[in-house]
Amino acid sequence: MRALLLVNPMATTTTRRTRTVLIRALSAAVDLTVEETGYRGHAAALAGTAREKGFDLVAVLGGDGTINEAVNGLLAADGAGAAGRAAGDLPALMVIPGGSANVFARALGLPNNAVEATGAVLEALREGRRRTVGLGLASGPEGDRYFTFCAGVGYDAEVVRAVEALRGAGRRAGPVLYARTAVRHFFLTDRRTPALRLERPGYRPEDGIFMAIISNTAPWTYAGPWPINPTPWASFGTGLDMLGLKRMGLPTMLQVLPQVLRRRDTLLRGRHLVQTHDEEEFTLVASRPIAFQLDGDYLGERERITFRSVPNALLVVA
Repeated sequence: MRALLLVNPMATTTTRRTRTVLIRALSAAVDLTVEETGYRGHAAALAGTAREKGFDLVAVLGGDGTINEAVNGLLAADGAGAAGRAAGDLPALMVIPGGSANVFARALGLPNNAVEATGAVLEALREGRRRTVGLGLASGPEGDRYFTFCAGVGYDAEVVRAVEALRGAGRRAGPVLYARTAVRHFFLTDRRTPALRLERPGYRPEDGIFMAIISNTAPWTYAGPWPINPTPWASFGTGLDMLGLKRMGLPTMLQVLPQVLRRRDTLLRGRHLVQTHDEEEFTLVASRPIAFQLDGDYLGERERITFRSVPNALLVVA
């Protein structure tokens, strides 16, 4: 079996020694080629090349951003969308967590530790365990981008943007940095003028939304070991879920936060929430350019984004 391993050398929770050990373990199981990513978008280019060259497997040692790039490289390698071909026509994806949150790997049931996860995926490889997962697709004038677990428009994307700036200045990503940035930025975001309108086929448009979280699985993210779960019904086997806030004041946030921090199997309760489940397609239209993030990567400001569910898009070793 020919496999390409994409290694992000800047991954926050692995060391060079750890990476060397993992590479040796993988090399004993497959015919392994190793490539280190060197710039934003590099993982997508390498994954696309792996598909064109007929590799059987693309493994990723890195965080959610590197995984997202690899997924987009696999699906867009020939310019066609995932909906136009079966997941089995692509190399399978193997995930080894190396980031600060590792949401996609944990949603697949993998340990949140690179060494333990390597053991788990090698066991799955030996036993021939594969599963297909659905993805989300975000489309706009700027192009299409697949996402594995979440997207966000508004406040949460503003927080991601601020954290990326801090990381660029040398700060280490982690739950504490995200929490402090979220609290500080809450008092900086526009909490008076909602910019978003939700448009869904067959429904009347809904205006007055400040921020929206779009989920392809649950939980939405983690704060260390604790899941944050604003959309508890989301899963890889259903369409997309969304939570929107129509108020951004402290009373609303103090009502919402305790709910998303608890393990629950019911939707959130509140007067100023917009919640959807198992949606095939919907569009968010903004009255002004608004921050947009996807799988924890800030992608700039947008004024119109259409979100679509892509069932059975990707074959994963897990």
